[in-house]
Amino acid sequence: MPSRIVLVTGVGGELGGRLLARLGCHPDFERVIGVDTTAPAKSVLQRMGKAEFVRADIRNPLIAKVISTAQVDTVVHASTTCHPAAPGRRSAIKEVNVIGTMRLLAACQRSPQVRKLVVKSTAAVYGASSRSQAVFTEDSELIPTSTSGYAKDAVEMEGYVRGLSRRRPDIIVTMARFTNLIGPEVDTVLSRYFSLPVVPTVFGYDARMQLLHSSDALAVLEQATLEDKPGVFNVGSEGVLTLSQAIRRAGRVELPMPRGVVPSVGKVLRGAKLVDFSADQVRLLNFGRVVDTTKLKQEFGYTPRWTTREAFDDYVQGRGLRPVLDGPRLAKLAGKVAVAAATGQAGGR
Repeated sequence: MPSRIVLVTGVGGELGGRLLARLGCHPDFERVIGVDTTAPAKSVLQRMGKAEFVRADIRNPLIAKVISTAQVDTVVHASTTCHPAAPGRRSAIKEVNVIGTMRLLAACQRSPQVRKLVVKSTAAVYGASSRSQAVFTEDSELIPTSTSGYAKDAVEMEGYVRGLSRRRPDIIVTMARFTNLIGPEVDTVLSRYFSLPVVPTVFGYDARMQLLHSSDALAVLEQATLEDKPGVFNVGSEGVLTLSQAIRRAGRVELPMPRGVVPSVGKVLRGAKLVDFSADQVRLLNFGRVVDTTKLKQEFGYTPRWTTREAFDDYVQGRGLRPVLDGPRLAKLAGKVAVAAATGQAGGR
């Protein structure tokens, strides 16, 4: 029997909002409830069919009342933030990722009606380092790149989900570990990074990037909601782009820097409110990360429609990125970045 009453978290975000609209127009569901502290985009509100929005914070125990009162049988947890685009309060994001997940799973455990849980996770749980595997499978060890970043949140969250599975083995759990999302409407750290006219990189490194078009991410979440697909699945597009190839395809100019200077550049970019260049992201851009998607295709039954290259090109075209050709302007901007980085490095000694 297909699920009849669905609750989706994180509908104020791009992916969660699109999923709410998609499920709200699907005939298999009697009721679709979207929860978040911020309302979905106007475009979502205009086309979400029978779906409804409830302003609620999953960190509040009252989320249990929403689930039990509506007799929700399927929960889609799409509010986790692993790669915030803009600088923000890390403590607040961690609370949503960790405390919010704990509250939500506790509510699922107590409600006898809940029979399915779909969780949006991230391939960042595998980490990125010089010792990383060339290709990660779902059985690879989870080693976040730092002890306090967003990837660490995801590892904790997955631990809570496994705990729920032990306590409620009757609940069907699907965990989707997405590679970095890209697309015309996606606002992520990478989409902002590749739109910088001068893109700072680490001298001597050219990481392999495996991306995922947001439309494929949406399709996987929708299929997991419609069908019973228990298990953990890596979700990423076919093929890779090296960092230098991606920068060229976006028409940007690469600015290689010594590794020791990059953290200072990250502070400059965060201070300018351009992009959250965290330690997790620096390591990803140094070493890259590629996942095996055999299980996704063979067991889950989905093959991404966009390759990494096609997904990136759609982002470039959709954002209207044009090659940066103004040499004097580029030189001036590159000089500012280099000076600011050097100043920051000196100030941190």
